[in-house]
Amino acid sequence: MSEIIAVANQKGGVGKTTTAINLAAALAIAERKVLLVDLDPQANATTGMGLDKSSLKRDVYAVLAGEAGIREAILGSELKFLDVVPASRNLARFELETVSDDSNHLYLKNVLAELGTEYEHILLDLPPSLGLLTINALTAAGSVLIPIQAEYYALEGLSDLMNTINRIKENFNAALEIKGVLLTMYDERTNLSRQIEDELRNFFKSKVYDTVITRNVRLSEAPSFGKPIQLYDIRSAGARAYMSLAKEMTGK
Repeated sequence: MSEIIAVANQKGGVGKTTTAINLAAALAIAERKVLLVDLDPQANATTGMGLDKSSLKRDVYAVLAGEAGIREAILGSELKFLDVVPASRNLARFELETVSDDSNHLYLKNVLAELGTEYEHILLDLPPSLGLLTINALTAAGSVLIPIQAEYYALEGLSDLMNTINRIKENFNAALEIKGVLLTMYDERTNLSRQIEDELRNFFKSKVYDTVITRNVRLSEAPSFGKPIQLYDIRSAGARAYMSLAKEMTGK
């Protein structure tokens, strides 16, 4: 089976989609076959990969709703080893339409199972909420990567995410584990960034990656050009950081 990683944090603006896109790209550049699945109705990962969410023939909603097979929704990218399952605002209908289904937590797990071992890594970009889409992702995933910004409210709500992960483990997915915790928007010039890093490393221990993602203008610009940072500016600090993260994550 593929390694399925949910990139999750119910707090918005923490670099979650940035991490999903650029980690997927970094793994693909290392010639690992990667599938990026956009599970956010805002479809930021879709547009961040240069796809037009308004002109999609098939999206992740169509797959979850049984209107299309998973392979029908997979699109290629500029990177040979990176494919994408895009999202659109249609995805917002998923929770409402499946709320009365007792097995509504299994939709994503079932469709991803159809892919078998076609991909080495499947990265799931989650919405900034703890709703049914997040529950589906955590039920399907083997692990969770948690981006946390090095800012004052960084730890706010983290306990809610941990509680959700624990509930999923108890009820739906006993094998779910924390893949790692990634510090984002880090500013080494400030005491606050260092304090938050210390708190996270004290709590999560070795689960916190040595790689940190510093504040980087080029990293912020890349989504508006529909490109991962590695294709937008390979020499930037952001590109180097996500390549380092991929290497640290895979041990290669």
